[in-house]
Amino acid sequence: MNPITAIHPPAGERHQPVDFLVLAHDERRVRRKVLRARNGTKLLLDLPQTTTLEPGQLLEAAPGQFVEVIAADEQLYEVRARDAGHLLRLAWHIGNRHTPAQLEPDRILIARDHVLKTMLEGLGARIVNVTEPFFAEHGAYHSHSHGDAGHALLNRK
Repeated sequence: MNPITAIHPPAGERHQPVDFLVLAHDERRVRRKVLRARNGTKLLLDLPQTTTLEPGQLLEAAPGQFVEVIAADEQLYEVRARDAGHLLRLAWHIGNRHTPAQLEPDRILIARDHVLKTMLEGLGARIVNVTEPFFAEHGAYHSHSHGDAGHALLNRK
């Protein structure tokens, strides 16, 4: 098993990855975990605090050995509304149920849940099944910082 010694940002210097780590939204939020990449590379991630791995980040397991993080496709509902005000009200109802949601100007994405679908349709939403990567908001109570100098492993060489 290879311990992760550094995490390189998506916009940083590019290296050729030896493997790819495909993770769903909730799997990208980690602190300590053994991960298995697509081609079988086993990685040990052990961070001082919980963080979210971002697509495009490179995890360095050994000098010159990089594994790229990829967001997995997930089965989601695409929630659409009549207008911006209606979308805002739908977002409030989704948030009131503490449901992870990806908020966009013209739609909301949530994990498929038939109870939420029924509620949202009852509120006039148009719901479509989609399969794509999910990037839900973390909420006010989750620490979420990537680029600062204190980010775990970011400045280690």
